[in-house]
Amino acid sequence: MIPLPALRRTLLCAAVAATFSGLAYGQATTGRIAGSAPATAGETVLIEGSNGITREVAVDDRGHYSADSLPLATYKVSLKANGNVVDTRDNITLRVGAATDVSFAAAAAGEAQNLGEVTVSANQLPKIDVATVASSTVITAADMARLPLVRSAEGVALLAPGASPGYTGFKNAFGGSLVSFAGSAVSENAYYINGMNTTDPLSGFGGVTLPYGAVDQQEILSGGYSAMYGRSDGGVISQVGKRGTNEWHFGAQVLWEPDFARASARNITYGHDNPAPPGTINQRNDRNHEWTSTISAYAGGPLIKDKLYAFAAVEMERSEGNSVGDVNHAYDTKYTYKDPKWYGKLDWNITDNNILEVTGVNQTHRSNGNKYAYDYDTNTVGDYVSQDTTYKTKAMVYVAKFTSYITDDLTLTALYGKSKLTYYNEAPDTGIVGPFIGNVSGQNPALNGGTPISNGQTLDTVDNPDHTSTNRNLRLDLNYKIGTHSITAGIDNQDSHDIDDGTTIGGVGYELWYGKQDPNLNISDSPFVDKPANYPGGQTGYYGYYRHYNTLASVRVKQRAQYIMDDWQVTDRLMLSLGIRNDQFTNYNPAGQPYLKLTTPQWAPRLGFSWDVNGDSTMKVYGNAGRYFLAMPASVALRTSAGSLATNQYFTYTGIDGSGLPTGVTFINSATGGAVSPNGEYGQPPDPKTVSSKNIKSEYQDEYILGLDKQINADWVAGAKATARKLRNALDDVCDNGAITRAAIAQGADIDAVTVGSCYLSNPGRANVYQLANANGGYTNVTVTNADFGFPHLKRNYYGLDLYLSHPFDGKWSGKIDYLISHSYGNTEGQVRSDVGQGSVAASRDWDYATLMNYANGDLGNDRRHQLKLYGSYQIAPEWLVSANILIQSGLPKSCLGRYGADEGDPSGYGSYYHFCFGVPSAYGAKGREPWEELVDVSTEYRPLWADKKLAFSVSVFNILNQQRSQRTNPVSGSTNSVNDGYQQVISYTQPRYARFGVTYDF
Repeated sequence: MIPLPALRRTLLCAAVAATFSGLAYGQATTGRIAGSAPATAGETVLIEGSNGITREVAVDDRGHYSADSLPLATYKVSLKANGNVVDTRDNITLRVGAATDVSFAAAAAGEAQNLGEVTVSANQLPKIDVATVASSTVITAADMARLPLVRSAEGVALLAPGASPGYTGFKNAFGGSLVSFAGSAVSENAYYINGMNTTDPLSGFGGVTLPYGAVDQQEILSGGYSAMYGRSDGGVISQVGKRGTNEWHFGAQVLWEPDFARASARNITYGHDNPAPPGTINQRNDRNHEWTSTISAYAGGPLIKDKLYAFAAVEMERSEGNSVGDVNHAYDTKYTYKDPKWYGKLDWNITDNNILEVTGVNQTHRSNGNKYAYDYDTNTVGDYVSQDTTYKTKAMVYVAKFTSYITDDLTLTALYGKSKLTYYNEAPDTGIVGPFIGNVSGQNPALNGGTPISNGQTLDTVDNPDHTSTNRNLRLDLNYKIGTHSITAGIDNQDSHDIDDGTTIGGVGYELWYGKQDPNLNISDSPFVDKPANYPGGQTGYYGYYRHYNTLASVRVKQRAQYIMDDWQVTDRLMLSLGIRNDQFTNYNPAGQPYLKLTTPQWAPRLGFSWDVNGDSTMKVYGNAGRYFLAMPASVALRTSAGSLATNQYFTYTGIDGSGLPTGVTFINSATGGAVSPNGEYGQPPDPKTVSSKNIKSEYQDEYILGLDKQINADWVAGAKATARKLRNALDDVCDNGAITRAAIAQGADIDAVTVGSCYLSNPGRANVYQLANANGGYTNVTVTNADFGFPHLKRNYYGLDLYLSHPFDGKWSGKIDYLISHSYGNTEGQVRSDVGQGSVAASRDWDYATLMNYANGDLGNDRRHQLKLYGSYQIAPEWLVSANILIQSGLPKSCLGRYGADEGDPSGYGSYYHFCFGVPSAYGAKGREPWEELVDVSTEYRPLWADKKLAFSVSVFNILNQQRSQRTNPVSGSTNSVNDGYQQVISYTQPRYARFGVTYDF
């Protein structure tokens, strides 16, 4: 018999690399067991799972074996010779998307082992998986229970290198936060539950996720995944839910985040002397209060032992509190949030070779509240004003997955999933007849006595309460192993429908906004809106405008993909992963006509390698290169092909009545003689052939990764990884119809016989061909080059070097240190803009006109140069566990946006959104950085021995140092003679310190 210490040293993952099984892939829901055994005739390996799975595979003539597509569970692996068990490894746990090596020493074939004498768990196995090329971070349920983490998929994802919190103003459909990976936009990520794509079909903002306690493992991929998957230029958050086993398990947990343990939040103050002295409070946050409770429970076990299993989990989170609005929205809103979730899973082992899994997930977010008047002069709460809007967003997801081990060399997987989301909202009856008044602090103080006047109307925009969306996902994957090749081919189809999606302005149907600027400058040069000084009451630069807005449509998106890949074990030490994927995307307008048809082959090669340098899995060099295509989500159609309305009608005024409404109104002359729309949104549905350029291509990104992992000793692993990403193509709306008109004339078109539209979906930075409807009922093609528009070339580059040192949990302690130095720069963040909080996907201000892109090249909105992440836990005594999660990161870039050029004009009608600062060119990030953040979260858990460690009491403290630093500041500067009220004002601070108390019981 081999002594256990020697056995540990001889369990080599090289056998995994030497097998001719396929890789475990990103977004996988399974793991793999592989290894080496003595090459003796008649040898097999028997694999028995706690989930009833039993598989027996042969050992080949080189002494290698592999069992693929195994559901996550605890396994016993036995070597058999001539039908008799001669050696066993027990308590083997799998990691999703990875291979677990279980090898048998040569002496074992001739010497039977006592099953009680050799017990090898996953923690004792080698730490480096030489059979993967993806950049993956896997967080297990045990990790999630030990570490002090925000209880969300995004909170867990922030442990991964390169993951950074998104702009706080961007939220998912359930009110949760978002994540940026490697500088990408928050809308460019993909979400999966048990293999189904659950990404938000409307905008790509987040996705449906599992209850926290239902997660078995969460995999976070920041690049390098195989041709099996796509539709992400950022990162991937893939959750695998728990399942029943042959033993029944139950548990419950109660968590409480009390208000008394929450520190006061910092107030937001004016940044300069307009309209109040610096330091004057603009938004009072130190009067905000909140408490949160979470109750969860789970149960799982066999309905029929070894055959049919069930697992169910429920979670109910409830928050109550109040939030004081800023001086322009002076209300104290008392709110209640309810976030129930449930998860259920059935696993049916039809036979040893056929498995059926059925998953159901429900996620709901409800919010309601009441608004009370708030007096900023006396800091007191006044009378009840109205209800707040009631929201209820609900998601239902169903997934069926069938796995068939047809032979040891042929495996078929089929998945079909369907989801439905409802977005109900109920606008409040405010009892006030009149418009919502925006920016009341922009009123002329000479006309309101120095105190802003409002009508108390809280009702602004209203979403359609009948809005729903559906999503269907079909996957078929077939893997065939032949010789040293593992060939996988399949399809990945997705259909999403956005039904009755729309927003309008409630109440009287329009908004009233006040503003101020230099009186001697045009409000807009294109479309033309005259100077305020030319009209009564505008001599000091004060003006107002009525805003009308309306969208309502049902649209859909069809996505298709096919792929083939070969995992080729070239030698015992070198493995190549060679794949190619073809994506097709079609977006339809409300009439069912395609306005964006990207169905010509979009080839996405995925090439990777893994080199087991020493042949013993103690050092791995790996790399990959890949191209990733991204479809446009459904919501793009609302602003491009559905006939949206978005207009402003400008005026000056000579008085303000007691309801905050202007008197002595004089409308300002404009290009239309009335309301104008910079993007040409006047409510007419466009011809689908004229919505996008004729030669438009999908957004895609190229990525290159080179990495090294080194096992220092039996307990420590270190590594380094270099990443380069280049956004090669993007889609955005281009609105410079003047440039298109000039190009049409230069190419001989009769400009009086064609119709030039307002905005077109285009590939900015490239030549685009536009179809202009002509008088003959056909179309005239006009090619507009980058030089015609005056655009720079599109640029978003990311470079990063990640260094890490890791000690997996060994029953006593675990720890990981991860340092990333990176740079994200260029002239476009992607589909959205974080610096100004513009969340309209592919419809940002970028690329509308060349003037908006002049001098843009700089540090982009999600660029963080340095990130240091440290997390781990320590069992200081049999009953006591302490853990910590520390994040030290440099601040985001600070920018200044102003009016255009030295004369501070407005040539494109966008006000203070050009890359100039008081007449001087100012690129992204030109104004320095936000301050560094050092965030420390700690936790302590007590599991008394008298309760057999089934009962636990825990206390977690987040941001224990109560460090509240500025995260983003407002970059919109205005002009030299009229500085914007909000310029340099903090948008958000770090969340203040709070504590979570918990009681858990598992039995």
